[in-house]
Amino acid sequence: MPTYLLAIDQGTTSSRAIVFEKCGDIVAVAQQEFRQYFPRDGWVEHDAMEIWQSTLNVCRQALEKAGLTGADLAGAGITNQRETTVIWDRASGQPIHPAIVWQDRRTAAVCSQLRSRGKESLVVERTGLLIDPYFSATKIAWILDEVEGARARAEAGELAFGTVDSWLLWQLTEGRSHLTDATNASRTSLFNIHTQRWDDDLLALFRVPGALLPEVKDSAADFGVTAPDLLGGAVQVAGIAGDQQAALVGQACFERGMAKSTYGTGCFLMMNTGTEPLRSENRLLTTVGYRLDGVTHYAVEGSIFVAGAAMQWLRDGLQLISHASESTSHAERVGAENSVYMVPAFTGLGAPHWDPDARGAILGLTRDTGIAEIVTAALQSVCYQTKDLIRAIRNDGARLQELRVDGGMVVNDWVMQFLADILNVPVDRPRVTETTALGVAYLAGLQTGVYQGLDDISAMWEREHRFVPDMAPGLRESLYAGWEDAIERIRHS
Repeated sequence: MPTYLLAIDQGTTSSRAIVFEKCGDIVAVAQQEFRQYFPRDGWVEHDAMEIWQSTLNVCRQALEKAGLTGADLAGAGITNQRETTVIWDRASGQPIHPAIVWQDRRTAAVCSQLRSRGKESLVVERTGLLIDPYFSATKIAWILDEVEGARARAEAGELAFGTVDSWLLWQLTEGRSHLTDATNASRTSLFNIHTQRWDDDLLALFRVPGALLPEVKDSAADFGVTAPDLLGGAVQVAGIAGDQQAALVGQACFERGMAKSTYGTGCFLMMNTGTEPLRSENRLLTTVGYRLDGVTHYAVEGSIFVAGAAMQWLRDGLQLISHASESTSHAERVGAENSVYMVPAFTGLGAPHWDPDARGAILGLTRDTGIAEIVTAALQSVCYQTKDLIRAIRNDGARLQELRVDGGMVVNDWVMQFLADILNVPVDRPRVTETTALGVAYLAGLQTGVYQGLDDISAMWEREHRFVPDMAPGLRESLYAGWEDAIERIRHS
């Protein structure tokens, strides 16, 4: 029986494919960045065909590096940037509009109108989400309203909606599978997380025709088979999960109270709350953590829109650094006691502030400020934003004893130590930090029989390093107070 698993990890700025062995070790990796489009202030778009082509390219490259073909795989899984919205023609498979990315804020006014009409309580109760441009529903309606004839065509069943997982699955199966999983469905604002169904009242509220929507399955399920010529053999697609939920699985956070935080383009902290949803009173999100064998496991989540993207901006926008790895030497020179604060609200503030009109700022500048202080402030902003989330979780009555971390930024020891210091909790970095891809590989392995259950997965998790808090309480409080002041200065509402 084949035991190799292919993970398709389609992110906000790049597409990756990773071939894993059964034990969780990486056999081969391929990655390709793709273009970001910013047509107006606060708007972010992708070319959905570029996403598909880059995904196909990296899958082929990873398999070639591994010396394998699709015929050698037990199965494949898809994990994806969530909420990003694609609508395409069912007959041609062509998108009718550029993909509207999760970071996009163009529907802020619509969301404000819905809130002013008192609709947020319904949305929170059914979906666990707030009304915000972040989620897919208002993006779908925007496309249907802006593209001539799209709404009528959607109602006639000629168009299909999908988050990126559904879009890639459609392409991989040449239109045979229009499916998603419960984690991705739970991020649309259209899915009732209690009944685990698309919700007619929400479809009416957001003006989304039900004919557009994919069928919702468990996170480990039969999602169809790839066209044989794409990957050198037909491959069973057996796992799908949104990127943050996939990381929850990859970090083996299967017990209530276990938490992980992923540091990629954005930062997303997710805590397992068991089989009962926990409604946040502090503007965190209640969401589906994963659904297996028809049983839904819920999570509470805090979403930060900009983490690694701040370093990308310093590199590409300001050209203060030529590579993200240079940030470590800057931070080591400046140290934790940095009086410069960067609030990277380039597309508004996420949890727990939810201010779509806030914009970024650098505060505390003096004549002594240089590149090193600004770069350090960008690194620290990720940790301060995480503390905002931890405080909200604690105010909801949950207790965090430790934090498992993953994503591209966690290789930076300086950042991880500052994170442990500012949170005042131990931070655990696993041996395999590609936990988003690993999580969806695990899901595919569960469905195809490579793994017998979650205990198999838990037994494979290994800590590579634990960062223990080592900062004086007074300094911790002083630094965070400076951050809170910076946040208040840039708030729009």
